[in-house]
Amino acid sequence: MAGPARRRDAPLAGPGGPRDPAAGGRGDRPDRQRAGRQGAHRDADRPLRRPPGAGRGSGGDPAGRSRGGGAVGAGAGLPAGGHRQHDGRRVRRRRQERLPLRRHRTARRTPPGGVHPRRFPDELHLGHLHRLADRLRARPRPAGGPLSPRRGHARAVRLELVRKCACGRREGGIVGANRTLVRIRPRPNTGFVSQGRTVLATGSDGFVDGGADHGLFVHQTRMISRYRWRFNGGAPEPVVLSNVLQHTWMGYYILVPPGAEAGAPDEGSGQMRPVSEQTLELRLSRSVGGGVHEDVDLTNFSTEPTAFTLELDVDADFADQIETRGPRRQTGELSRQWGEGPGGAELLFDYRAEHTCDRQGDRGTARLHRGLALRIRRADSPPRWENGRIRFDVRLPPGGRWHACLLLVPLLEGEAIEPPAACREFVRAGPPPGERPAATAFSTPDSTTLAPVVINALNQACEDLAAMRLDDAGSDGRGWTVAAGLPMYVALYGRDTLTAAWQSGLAQTAMMDGTLAALASRQGTRRDDWRDEQPGRMLHEAHTGPLQMLNFNPRRRYYGSITTSAFYAVVVAELWHWTGDRERVQPFIEPALKALRWLDDCSDLNGDGFYDYQTRSQQGVIHQAWKDSPGAIVHADGSPAPTPIATCEEQGFAYVAKLHLSEVLWWFGRRDEARLLYHEAGELRKRFNDAFWQAEDGTFVMGIDGQGRPIRSAGSNPGHCIATGIADKALVPPAVERLFRDDLFSGWGIRTLSADHPSYNPYSYHRGSVWPVEHGTFAIGFYRWGLHEDVERLCRAQFEAAAMFDLQRLPEVFSGHARDGDHPFPALYPQANSPQAWSASAVYCMLQAMLGLYPYAPLHLLLVDPHLPPWLPDITLTDIAVGRATATVRFQRKANGASTYEVLRKRGPLHVVRQPSPWSLTAGFAERARDALASLLPGK
Repeated sequence: MAGPARRRDAPLAGPGGPRDPAAGGRGDRPDRQRAGRQGAHRDADRPLRRPPGAGRGSGGDPAGRSRGGGAVGAGAGLPAGGHRQHDGRRVRRRRQERLPLRRHRTARRTPPGGVHPRRFPDELHLGHLHRLADRLRARPRPAGGPLSPRRGHARAVRLELVRKCACGRREGGIVGANRTLVRIRPRPNTGFVSQGRTVLATGSDGFVDGGADHGLFVHQTRMISRYRWRFNGGAPEPVVLSNVLQHTWMGYYILVPPGAEAGAPDEGSGQMRPVSEQTLELRLSRSVGGGVHEDVDLTNFSTEPTAFTLELDVDADFADQIETRGPRRQTGELSRQWGEGPGGAELLFDYRAEHTCDRQGDRGTARLHRGLALRIRRADSPPRWENGRIRFDVRLPPGGRWHACLLLVPLLEGEAIEPPAACREFVRAGPPPGERPAATAFSTPDSTTLAPVVINALNQACEDLAAMRLDDAGSDGRGWTVAAGLPMYVALYGRDTLTAAWQSGLAQTAMMDGTLAALASRQGTRRDDWRDEQPGRMLHEAHTGPLQMLNFNPRRRYYGSITTSAFYAVVVAELWHWTGDRERVQPFIEPALKALRWLDDCSDLNGDGFYDYQTRSQQGVIHQAWKDSPGAIVHADGSPAPTPIATCEEQGFAYVAKLHLSEVLWWFGRRDEARLLYHEAGELRKRFNDAFWQAEDGTFVMGIDGQGRPIRSAGSNPGHCIATGIADKALVPPAVERLFRDDLFSGWGIRTLSADHPSYNPYSYHRGSVWPVEHGTFAIGFYRWGLHEDVERLCRAQFEAAAMFDLQRLPEVFSGHARDGDHPFPALYPQANSPQAWSASAVYCMLQAMLGLYPYAPLHLLLVDPHLPPWLPDITLTDIAVGRATATVRFQRKANGASTYEVLRKRGPLHVVRQPSPWSLTAGFAERARDALASLLPGK
């Protein structure tokens, strides 16, 4: 139970402040309690919570006034000299150069008991935008081609960097991307060629020798466990091996032709080797689709004829991906059969297994039937099967060539998954256009700033999302969705794919359609404790490996996450903002409402008005919030926090879900439901700021544990409270300042746990590492509060980290080592995925924050507020799609540091308007009016 409420030491003072009734403040509101308030601090082991309705009251502001900050609105004014905390003390500015805060008007009153029909109080201040849109509609319609519907295949967004920094010099201390020799490659001893659910993982020599991480994995099943070419039993020497694209690969191998003379010894340098003078070349070309197509080409570059036996040593074990590093749990029958198949000789591996279980009421016998057909579609000499190897007798004259074409065809329950049909398909342009997240093209002449890294990172993100596409995830033709990451998470993950979908909205929206549809089709329908399933709850993960399909664990369809159910509604609203398409959004409204009802009915485990998690499954995930590893949530002394736990970021996700969905419901004419959700969001925000703020550290507690104790560990979690808008406006500056202190900000990013914490480990999954996905979200949050210096600092750190990673590809997670003279580059989490879907999407989010882009398709608006840093002085976005329109916009940084924009082309109904974020802490009325008027000029 919560302790008794106590009065604050001092109310906020000053004319126009939120405690001034004459200024529309809340002078008559009940006193509120807060965690760790100055003067009468609570003991750490005493509960923070109180029953719902205590403190501020449950009715909110009957007049409908906006409370200020975040996604709610501008709120009450503050003195220009600095922010005030809730105990009346001024908050010291973090930087001397920070712009002073300007006063904000309180929102107008709405009619009693309702929401103004033209001023729905959502995050975008729709009343203001409606009026602005009305004025803009009076302008002549821009010339251009026909409207381009934004549905079906993804629309292109082209980003093009067109200008160097002035004089080509280094600006702001940025070192050009070509100045460093650091290249970090995750899992350096493994090569990956992949498309969708098919991943070929080889050793550094391009072959598979039974290592734990190596093999051909299809649907998380190792279908090939050994694969190596040999010449008369010996191995060729690898020379150069490389991916061409993510789904294609080629390798050069050489050896002295069997039977050839080695030649005279090198009497000069002694470095010349016989193999470079008399060379037999093996060239392997691989293309991955559903299966694998491999071309085998031999060329005799020697002056003598050669004859030998070419052997393929191949086998399969059908191990689950988990079993490759541990004991085998499944038992089944594996047969190998050589014979004639479709189009030629074939080696067929056939595997069958079954498992009977009774787990928490989930009982029955599950069966699995998988296989792989190795088909030799063409070979210049006939193959034979001997002693577990496929053999070819090869004779080559000088200059002679030999070719074979092999298809590795996976079989799932007897159904073949066909590989690419054409030989040497790596010379093609890659996946068909419909499979690409965006047909983006990036270019830059610049070589002295981070600009090339930004462009390359965006390009790579596009390729990575395409490579992780899941075509069988059940999106019913509405868009597409992706796997979470390669190689460990080639499966549908609810929160991961939702996050990747909304963060990449700048590039395309089809992934939002597909992900929302895939999750709606798997929404919980019954209570199943084995799977942590309940009616309305959204899916956490759906795996297709043998252990999951045979029910050894519940992850064939597992619901143990609180995040997915809240975030589903957020992505529905993002799809609405980008498209304004009722037909596309309508099917997802009911699943979103069901998910929010589950949150309200089943995840407030203590009845205190906050959203908690606790597993019911015998093999369930212990921590079911954003940080879901077993030891992720710990108290300040390092002791584990007992469940049920209400983490601070999950309250923010629930808040923004209700707020955004209320806006969508309002547009769809469901006004009563909209008012209810909006009211519930406001009440949650009040309770949250009362209970989770700790003034002594200037941030929010990480959570509240099952005994009602605050979890006072400093970590990255409060960044999500800033991004979602649940934080009170006055608390945002100190909370942001806390994130950038040295114990949390490593120099490359914000750590998940403070380096001063006793449980800190820079290599851990969630106790000191750095996750790029968080920085995409944080950058958007900082931009929305008008904290442009913090946006720049965060994005620069991440792109400077990207410059050091292979392909400028940010991995799933990297270490939290401090950026200093002893650590010129970070380390990696040992099992980090790369690529990772939500790390790829984060780069789009960071660019969106720097450009201040916010779409509002229902009103045909694209808001921009660029603040380009010195290291990204000029960038053009081509065919940004908002609703049924597209726009090409160029953004530039001027010599005085100001950023401008120019609309180069528009097609369809769209107004591009410069406006600061509706809830910016730094933008005043004059700036907003000036920007709005300037947007009416020609070229805007």
